[in-house]
Amino acid sequence: MSKVNEFISSNKDRFLEELLELLRIPSVSADSKYKADVRTAAEYIQKKLVEAGADKAEICETAGHPIVYGEKLVDENAPTILVYGHYDVQPPDPLDLWDSPPFEPVIKKTELHPEGAIFARGSADDKGQMYMHIKAFEAMMDAGVLKCNTKFIIEGEEEVGSKHLETFLLENKDMLKTDVVLISDTDMISNDTPSITVGLRGLSYVEVEVTGPNRDLHSGLYGGAVPNPINVLAEMIASLKDDKKYITIPGFYNDVLEVTAEDRAAMAMAPFDQEDYKKSIGLSDVEGEEGFSTKERASIRPTLDVNGIWGGYTGEGAKTVIASKAYAKISMRLVPNQKPEKITELFKAHFESIAPPSVKVKVTPHHGGQPYLTPTDSIAYQAAAKAMETTFGKEPIPNRGGGSIPIVALFEEILKSKTVLMGFGLDTDAIHSPNEHYGVFNFFKGIETIPEFFKNFAEMNK
Repeated sequence: MSKVNEFISSNKDRFLEELLELLRIPSVSADSKYKADVRTAAEYIQKKLVEAGADKAEICETAGHPIVYGEKLVDENAPTILVYGHYDVQPPDPLDLWDSPPFEPVIKKTELHPEGAIFARGSADDKGQMYMHIKAFEAMMDAGVLKCNTKFIIEGEEEVGSKHLETFLLENKDMLKTDVVLISDTDMISNDTPSITVGLRGLSYVEVEVTGPNRDLHSGLYGGAVPNPINVLAEMIASLKDDKKYITIPGFYNDVLEVTAEDRAAMAMAPFDQEDYKKSIGLSDVEGEEGFSTKERASIRPTLDVNGIWGGYTGEGAKTVIASKAYAKISMRLVPNQKPEKITELFKAHFESIAPPSVKVKVTPHHGGQPYLTPTDSIAYQAAAKAMETTFGKEPIPNRGGGSIPIVALFEEILKSKTVLMGFGLDTDAIHSPNEHYGVFNFFKGIETIPEFFKNFAEMNK
């Protein structure tokens, strides 16, 4: 056993308890009532970077939540790896659907995680995966085998669109100069089928508001004679897809990069059980754009989904009103060549055009992000593939992800650096949902694999 693995093995209990401490901090970036908790999480990360051996670890203020920056520079001639992660988490709602409190982590055995899974908000996205890097760094420092200059950006606004990261990158380009960005905020195919994410979808996120009468009206006195904004909104949303689940916004598909038949065939080689997939999320059947498989719909095709819809009376009992306003939040996942700004404008123009003259419509853009493809012939990818092959015992499969990490394109634009997306979660980890969890196996497998990546990257760059 190597010195790195000896250190990891002898410190497993401590590593796990530290992660549980971090998960107890409710660092919800979207809700201002958690502002102090978000800072507490940043301070915890800063402290742990120092304890792990960073020469420098500081809290960098932004116009929003702080960024934690750390570094260990071993040799000016050595390659540099910039590790990115985030310590902020999604809101825990709806609380009544959690089996245990979201910020009181518990470890329970499951069918997919016989060694146990950590149930808590942020366990997989991204505290558990981000914290692997700090512990792997500590293990390399203790063993004296760190051969790469190492930098950390751990931010507190990823879940609200990384609003102030671009400014931080622009203002600190020299300090952040790197040969590669390493991120663990994605998943693998399974615990016995490792994979590396080579593609991410982009994002356009909007909020819509439909206004009818100037006040809530009695549905008996006015029903049938005036526009009902909730009905109108539902009809407008329903019209955004046709019976083949094809998005009807004019121009929406104009820039879509079509995946070749050869690449689609290669994707289909990866293990996937549709029945298990349906069972895992409690469905009797799936649906989506005609002509594409479930895996393709969730990775190489653009989407449009309603993330929330509300209006009128939703309290206990009955209140017979026609609401003055109705609202919805809508996200569109984008594929390579689609631009979030252009898609947002296309959506706005179309949504306003399909509104009946009896209502007023307002479209408010929120955050967005560029889609991304990472090359599989790079030294960085090969270093990651070799690292996973070493620790898993089999070569990882390159895999397209369905989610969005907007900052990946930002790193390439500003720092001129490619990114390796070496995640260790599973798509069943219920991220953004009640009962989010992260496997204990996955946590420690990540800590074991990351030093292998560093070793390979240093050797391949000689």
